This record gives sequence, C-alpha cells and structure tokens, in this order.
Amino acid sequence: MLNRFFTALPRETRDTLFLLAVIAWVIAMQVGHIPWWCTALAAGVLVWRTTLALRGLPLPGWPWRMGLLALTLAATWATHSTLLGQDAGVTLIVVLLALKTLEMRARRDAFVVFFLAFFTLLTHFFHSQSLPTAAGILLALLGLLTALVNAHMPVGRPSLAQAARIAAGMAAMGAPIMLVLFLLFPRLSPLWGVPGQNETGRSGLSSQMRVGQIAELVLDDSIALRVRFEGRPPPQSELYFRGPVLSDFDGVEWRPLRSEFPARMALPTNLSVAGEPLRYEVTLEPNRRPWLFLLEAATRVPEVPGARVRMNADLQWLTDRPINSLVRYRGESHTSFRHGPLTPTLALQDHITLPPAFNPRTLELAQQLRREHGAGAEANPRLIQAVMERLRTGGYTYTLEPGVYGQHTADEFWFDRRQGFCEHIASSFVVLMRALDIPARIVTGYQGGELNGVDGYWTVRQRDAHAWTEVWLQGQGWVRIDPTSVVAPGRTGSLQRLRAPEGAIAGAIRNLTPNLSAQLRAAWEAVNNSWNQWVLNYTQGRQLDLLKNLGFQSPSWTDLAYVLIGVVVFVSLVGAAWTLWERQQHDPWLRLLRRARARLQAQGLDSADHTPPRELARRVQQRWGTTGAAQRVAQWLLQLEAQRYSRPGTPEATTPLATLQREFRQLAWPRDTPR
Repeated sequence: MLNRFFTALPRETRDTLFLLAVIAWVIAMQVGHIPWWCTALAAGVLVWRTTLALRGLPLPGWPWRMGLLALTLAATWATHSTLLGQDAGVTLIVVLLALKTLEMRARRDAFVVFFLAFFTLLTHFFHSQSLPTAAGILLALLGLLTALVNAHMPVGRPSLAQAARIAAGMAAMGAPIMLVLFLLFPRLSPLWGVPGQNETGRSGLSSQMRVGQIAELVLDDSIALRVRFEGRPPPQSELYFRGPVLSDFDGVEWRPLRSEFPARMALPTNLSVAGEPLRYEVTLEPNRRPWLFLLEAATRVPEVPGARVRMNADLQWLTDRPINSLVRYRGESHTSFRHGPLTPTLALQDHITLPPAFNPRTLELAQQLRREHGAGAEANPRLIQAVMERLRTGGYTYTLEPGVYGQHTADEFWFDRRQGFCEHIASSFVVLMRALDIPARIVTGYQGGELNGVDGYWTVRQRDAHAWTEVWLQGQGWVRIDPTSVVAPGRTGSLQRLRAPEGAIAGAIRNLTPNLSAQLRAAWEAVNNSWNQWVLNYTQGRQLDLLKNLGFQSPSWTDLAYVLIGVVVFVSLVGAAWTLWERQQHDPWLRLLRRARARLQAQGLDSADHTPPRELARRVQQRWGTTGAAQRVAQWLLQLEAQRYSRPGTPEATTPLATLQREFRQLAWPRDTPR
C-alpha cells in the first residue's frame, strides 16, 4: 500500500521525499554526538519540508530561513562558546543541511544539498571509525548516489530502482580505484579525531584515582585492547597490563608521584628479567592518552608508527603524543622480573608519606600489627602476610555498589563497610602499608581478558581496568601484591570475571541458548577485529611492508610514489583499451553500416554519418543503375535497414545480422565506367 502511494505521487514530490529520507538517515547517525536542540531543530525542519512536499505548498521565504539560521548560530554559541572547531562545526553543518532543504527549488539547489550531505558523511569519522559506522555511511552513500543519478534523469518518470542500480554500478566501478588508493596512497597523520566522553563513574583508566566518591560503578564493556600471543599464553591470573603508577595521596585522591627530591636522587629502575620472554602483538584502541599497555615487565621498545616511545622509572610505557587512533605494536615481556632499588634509599620516603589527620583507626591498626609481628625490615614480609590474612578471613567482600565513602576511606573499609571494588581495596592496603613504614604504591592498568575462540585474540575490555599494589622489600625491590585477588579470587582468575548488565533481549537469548549469545558476540568481535587489523590499522609501516613483498629491498616513499604512478598509468591504459574495444563492440549493426559507407566512399559515393541505408541504396541505383553489382549492393542495404527497423516477425526482419556480415564480405562493389 505504501509502495502504491509513493508511486502515485508526482515525480518532483517523490524525488524530494526520497532525498529527505536519505538526509534524515545521514543526520540520524550524528544524534549521539550533537546537542539535543540540534537534533530537534533538524528533525522539525525535515518534517516541515516533508509536509510542504506532500501538500504541494510553497517553500517558506527568506525571513523564516534567516530567523532559523540566527537561532542556530545563537544556540551553537551558547552550547560550544564558539562557532569554530570540530564540535561546533559539526553542529552547524547538520543544521545547515536541514535548512538548505527549505530553499530546494531547482536542480542547482538540489546539487548543493548533495554536496552538504556528502560533507556531513565525512564528519561521522570524527566520532567513530568502527565497522557499523562504515556500514551506515556506505548505505547513506548509496542513497545519495541514487538521488544524484535520479536528478540527472530529467525526462519521464524513471524508477528509483533503476537509479539505484546505476548508482550501485558506479560504486562498484569506483571500488578498484578506491582499493588502489587505500593500499598505495601515502599515509599521513591521523585525519580523524576521537570522540570525547565522560568517564566519571565508569570502569576504565584515568591519570588519577579518587577514592570513595563513586557510589556505583558502571561497567564499560567497550574494548580497550586486543592481544595475540605467539605460542601458549600465560594463565589469565598473570595478565597484568601495566598503566599509570600512583604514589601521591592527599587523603582522597591518588596521583602520579611529584617528588621534591632532586632528579639525581630519584629511585632507579634497575629492571632485571629472567627466563624466556612472552612475545605478543597488541592492538590498542584510541584512549586519548599517551599510554601504551604491555604485560609486566617489558624490555623491548615497541614500535608505534609516527611516535617516539619510552619507559619511565615506574615501568610505564609512554608515547610523545596521545593515542588518538588505532595502533598496533609488538611486545616482549618477562613474567619473572625484579625492579627498583634493593637497599634503602632516601627517595623511598615518597612512598611512605601519608596526609595528616586522615584514617586514625588505620594508624592504630598498624601500631597493633607492629607490636604483634615485630619491627624492622625483616618483619615486613610477616606484616604483609598478616594483612593479607586479615583480608582473606575478615569478611571483606568485592562489590560494584559500595556507596559513597566519607573522609576516612581506609578506616571505613577496614572497620565499617568491609566492602568495595579494587580501588577501595588497593588504596586501603597501601595506606595500611605506609602506616607500617613499608613503602607502597598503587599500580593501575588492565588485568585479565577473555579469549575469542573465533580469531584467537585475547580481548581486554574497559571493565577489566584494575588497581593493584607494589610494596618495597629490602633485597627484592618492588614486589607486586594484589589484595583484590585475596578478597575476590575470581576477579583475577577465569571463574568470575566482571560482566556488564545485559539488556532484556540479550538476557532472553542467553537464557534460551547459553552458548549462542557468546558465540554471536565472539563472531562479531572477530569480524570487527579484522576490520581494525586490515583497514583502520593499515599504517605507513604496512605500506612499506607491502612494497617489500613486491620485491623492493629497502622501500621508501619514493618507491611508493613510483608504484602508485605505475598503477595509475597501467589502469589508465587498460581503461583506454577497454573504451576502444567497447566502442567497437557497442553496436555491430552500426559498425557494419559504417563499413558499408566507407566502401561506398572509396568508390566515390560520399554520404553523411546520419544517412540511412535506404537513402544509400537509392543513391547507389541513381549513380550505377539498377542492374548487376549496383542492384545487389542496393538490395543488401535495404535488407540491412529492414533487419533493424522492420516489425519483428516479418520476413524482412528475419535475416540474421551474421548473414548480412557474411554477404558484405562477398559483395562486388560497383565502379564508375571510364569514358
């Protein structure tokens, strides 16, 4: 019924509605990234324009358009405090696209709308370059191409299906060119930005850790990184991907160390490793931070295209620029390692300092433990073991809903609430260690992950963000202690990983077929990972690797340019040859007529390109008579015309073209008799 209604509309109305539908799809993909008023205004304008098209009403005058434009500029300024920049620019282009439909009176106006829509499509990559985004953009692109092809069919009432087929053919013909440019066009710096997002109250990493201010932790199920191991991977409980190290504590918030000691007195790294390294490849999602994540402890410098990489004294790997695009790098790590000074040094005082007037009961607990287990460096291992035993047997629990803590977060954890997630446990543990005069600090990063059985990658999500601790022991240096593993062993193992809440549909599918949901998710993530590996992560280095596979010993950008130029020239020659061949094969009947006209011209009978065969036959008889060779040539020309223009089924139209081609080669052409 809807199809009949759409078909019965006047062509101008039908074409306008189709274009408005495509524009609505283009704008709908931006809804999550533009202000609410922008979405409402664009939707209102499109609904208004649709109503005008259906009712055949005139378009609004310039006062309406200028008023809406002024409103847009004012709202954009109020929202972004500027009319420039990425966010403000995307907001303006979306509204301008919608407003332009209100003055779409001629084909020229429609072409401006096409241009704005194509430009708006590009802005989607500012926010996401994922496979679903690319699929949505491809659908919008085909819709815009269909509308553009339809606009170039001014005569008659061509169907949208016909325009869609032509648009799909155009896209298919352009695909090889796109592939060549994708493979060989020199890679520049990342073109697209990365969306901003509010991380408050969500699992994930930050450069500081504010303890006790989040009443409920919302699990972020998005992917942080993917890892593929060479050979057998280590146990899940040993997968600690090191991130920022937090040592400064003001009673509420942990931050990276800002030592007052001079640089020459800073703690040495003194990293030493043992055993065979683990070799693996990491695909890191954009995180807007200069952080690389590797397993503890990495010795080989990972190579990141276009960035310099270094390791700081805390064993954290950093780049000289934020990670704003997907990157892939290789790592080598040792699970058996030692780092930090082996003997006491003055700089360790930074890791014993506690803010005054905080957590008095925890300080009293430390004094009690010292009385029970002794003092001095030799008692520190016993004290650590006693605190871990207290966590194991003291009724402490792991929860994502601990409620908001007060001023004395460690006191509340050790004596009152006895529950929290990893930040509460790690912070309270470090506070108690420092109260015992044991240097300690918090290490953040990711722990664990899950194996995707489809592509063999380990997937580490934002919900796998974790905080553990390091304590300094004489003769051993910094030693990893994960108090959360004592409170909730499943958190760092494979039995009880954190899960984000499921929707109603996902929960129903899991209840009906427990394995189907996991298999569908693994398959989708494997497909998305392939997109990341082969498309988004096609870097400058991989371009040069492609040249190596083509036989270049030491490829450079010059070689890449030569290959690209060579491919362009080769494709151009092939295209030219195809055009010539297609021109010859375009219409065998016309080609045969041209050959006959050329033979007659060689005998002295000139004719124009538009002269039909019947007229040629008349001129042949007029010049050479109606007998002999002239009669046979004239008869053949009449048969040639009948083969094309006679009514199907009549005797004149039954002569096959192949027969006429054969007779053409056997014809004796008339000549002028010399006088």
